[in-house]
Amino acid sequence: MSRSRGPKKAAPRKFNEKVHVEAFASVLEPAVMTQAKQLAGMPFIHPHVALMPDAHVGMGSSVGTVFGTIGAVIPAAVGVDIGCGMIGVRTQFHASDLPEDLVPLRDAIEAAIPLSPGNYNEWHLEGSAERRARELAQMAERDGVDLSHSPKWRQQLGSLGGGNHFIELCLDEKDRVWMFLHSGSRGVGNKIAQKHIAAAQTQCDKHWVRLPDRDLAYLTEGTAEFDSYITELHWAQHFAYLNREEMMDRFAQCLGDFIGTEVAEEERINCHHNYTVKEEHFSKDVWLTRKGAVLADVGVKALIPGSMGTRSYVVEGKGFAPALRSAPHGAGRRYSRTEARKRFTAEDLDSRMKGIVYRPGKEWIDEIPDAYKDIDQVMEDAAKLVEVKHELRQVLNVKGT
Repeated sequence: MSRSRGPKKAAPRKFNEKVHVEAFASVLEPAVMTQAKQLAGMPFIHPHVALMPDAHVGMGSSVGTVFGTIGAVIPAAVGVDIGCGMIGVRTQFHASDLPEDLVPLRDAIEAAIPLSPGNYNEWHLEGSAERRARELAQMAERDGVDLSHSPKWRQQLGSLGGGNHFIELCLDEKDRVWMFLHSGSRGVGNKIAQKHIAAAQTQCDKHWVRLPDRDLAYLTEGTAEFDSYITELHWAQHFAYLNREEMMDRFAQCLGDFIGTEVAEEERINCHHNYTVKEEHFSKDVWLTRKGAVLADVGVKALIPGSMGTRSYVVEGKGFAPALRSAPHGAGRRYSRTEARKRFTAEDLDSRMKGIVYRPGKEWIDEIPDAYKDIDQVMEDAAKLVEVKHELRQVLNVKGT
């Protein structure tokens, strides 16, 4: 009589001994390269890992990391703010059209757009917000997206969030007025990400996969868990896209009321910098993950912000293959939030924000420009990746805590 010995343990997948990392940053922390090499050693990476000029340490993989995968995706490498990105609108206005005192505009924006984590719309959605929420609800029903974890997801549509998310009024090199903002998929996107990061870790544990970092846990293509992630990832990306559209429409209403003339848009750019999409790179179809990076295909417009007190850029991609047709998503942090609060004060922040209307306070110390890398150096490092079309300087900044 034979004795059952239980299920046989699967052999751990072999990791690449030769790793390939392309770095485009002139200043790179050793820990970033360590994370990149760990990621590049995963058995399904193709063609390599590219580090953007603003790369800095993140969860599992660094922010500012781009890579392709074949037959698998890494949810934590996409990040918890799925679809986070930028939207910019060039208006018909010039600096001379703006009243001298911009404080009333700041106050109007803060009243129209909920700020800070956990702050959602308190009113019944109507107009464009209601239409966008209905579109997302229909998409979720059609594709089987589970939103039971976020019963108030509709109220999150059109809200900013905190951290480095912001709303700005800017002037370009010709003193033309731009509306500019940065946000993502809010709480609902975070819940979706956390759910699938946990699923990936469970799957790797189940199959005895040994990982160099638990946050590099992956989902294998062809499984129900993989299909569920891709479906819900795309929903969250679309939520983030529409969230920015809704906030921009409210911003335009505030600006038009403030000046006394309806905003006429002359250009609108809306781009993600945390996402996964199917693309072809070096003759193979891959799941291309951009974590803190924008698409920079030939002729494609994108937005690269600095910090709250420095310049931002409107760029056009050059399709540079070694960078996996990608570009940086911003300045990138130099100091962690905790370290920034130790080093700087509210007075330091105020001195850096001279000439920019913002709401002073200690809540924003960790967003002081000094906590970020030099955006001019980042853009110099990105010269092969993008062409600068417009340089923007802020005249008004609104942030959530």
